[in-house]
Amino acid sequence: MIDKKAAKDNKRVVRQPRASITFPPKLYRTLETLAKEKKVSLAWVVREAAEMYVACQPATARQSERGQS
Repeated sequence: MIDKKAAKDNKRVVRQPRASITFPPKLYRTLETLAKEKKVSLAWVVREAAEMYVACQPATARQSERGQS
């Protein structure tokens, strides 16, 4: 049997940044509906939308995402 605690200790934990976002009620309901229709979390829908938004920006605006100056 694998010792889960030992296995967890051997893995490097990468913490992802978190954000708290306030939406207008109508937009929030729309996002909830989309998430339910796609059978994903609301967070997934928001991340996907953010990724698409960033991808549509000029390359100079996206440099900070890659850690470049």
